[in-house]
Amino acid sequence: MDNPVLDAESTLAALPPPHPEDPLPLIRALSARLARTVVVLDDDPTGTQTIHDLPVLTTWDREALAAEFSRGTPLFYILTNSRSLPTAEAVTLTREIAAALRDAAQATGRRFDVISRSDSTLRGHYPAETDALADCLGPFDALVLCPFFAAGGRITLSDTHYVREGDRLVPAAATPFARDAAFGYRNSHLPAWVEEKTAGRIPATAVASIPVETIRTGGPEAVASGLRSSASGQVFILNAATPRDVETAMAGLLLAQIDGCRILFRSGAQLVAARGAIAPRPPLRPDEIADPSGRGGLVVVGSYVPKTTAQLNHLLAAGLCQPLEIDVTALGPDPAVDPLIRATLERCEALLAGDRLPLVFTSRSLVTGSTPEESLAINRRVSRGLVHLVRSLRTRPRWLIAKGGITSSDCATAGLGVRRADVLGQLLPGIPVWRCGPETCFPGLGYVVFPGNVGGDDALTEAVRKLSNPA
Repeated sequence: MDNPVLDAESTLAALPPPHPEDPLPLIRALSARLARTVVVLDDDPTGTQTIHDLPVLTTWDREALAAEFSRGTPLFYILTNSRSLPTAEAVTLTREIAAALRDAAQATGRRFDVISRSDSTLRGHYPAETDALADCLGPFDALVLCPFFAAGGRITLSDTHYVREGDRLVPAAATPFARDAAFGYRNSHLPAWVEEKTAGRIPATAVASIPVETIRTGGPEAVASGLRSSASGQVFILNAATPRDVETAMAGLLLAQIDGCRILFRSGAQLVAARGAIAPRPPLRPDEIADPSGRGGLVVVGSYVPKTTAQLNHLLAAGLCQPLEIDVTALGPDPAVDPLIRATLERCEALLAGDRLPLVFTSRSLVTGSTPEESLAINRRVSRGLVHLVRSLRTRPRWLIAKGGITSSDCATAGLGVRRADVLGQLLPGIPVWRCGPETCFPGLGYVVFPGNVGGDDALTEAVRKLSNPA
């Protein structure tokens, strides 16, 4: 592997202490001076896992965007779900959204900044999406990469990205995420990862760094000074070990923007909270999520990452839900006439009507294609089956948990019909909850967007138990 596994405690203890001043007041003051709406293009819906009391849109027509600008919303998400698409389609979609944003901003007299939010374990269409944004909205002086995400244990030190597993910091390329069929990679050292993903167009030696040591000892001004001389879209790696590091760096990045530096961001979810100066709130209570007029609760699991399978097995062993397995190899091309989907739907309806907790999950044998595009096509076929099941429900559940990025996105948009939802907060750290809008088939439903790669083995069980016992 390209980097060794590190001892977490000793590695983090060797760093300088975090910058002592709370940067959130400075971020708010600088944001007011910039007077820009922050638009987050989220390639799957789990990126809302660090915010609360803000909207997420699943549509990007100019009218909807203009309405959001006119409301004066300081920060909003657009769910693109582009991680489920082939690269060419993701680029076309990104260009379409960028053009709609530009037109809506011009019509309303608003200025905006863009954050391209993607996976904290480095999966997604980089550099294709940021290249498309730079072509449509640029030029940008700097592209800042920040995959840090506290709740998931994703840490970047010395320009190397790690996933914390217990008391170890494991280089990201040594984790199962790096073996993703569509978005795999070989390098944990992010300059080398940039060179790998750009096929050598951006050599590792041309990638700049914002070290943790600089952030902690020099504060916002030290970060800003390193950006002020950037030009021509230079890539910067933003290192971070705590949310305070990202917040301190963000204050410096805003200082650089006020001085005229144009910055495009590609990040995990933590940077979004820092840009919005969003302080964390306590986990949501069950009574803030569950609808007492509903019946039972529904869990839909489509993600195949090993963490999801471990969490699913834990939930099955706990016996809290009634399991309904869908054999992926038996699925036909049209879920509307598929006998397996039809039988699962009938059983699900009966369980909900009886105030039970159906657990719909895909078989755990991973089926992949011979190319990344074929693997994504298989994923979409599975997702279509789950979407049809959700869309066909007639019994309103008290709550719905969707497990996995593509699963939760497709069930929200194509299943429930979400066009605009409110992000209420988090059920557990890193697990966002949406309140579905009036246009959906179940208006006001509490919808739990459960990432595939977040939480310990008992996290899904804890979520179900928490929602099932409002007391």
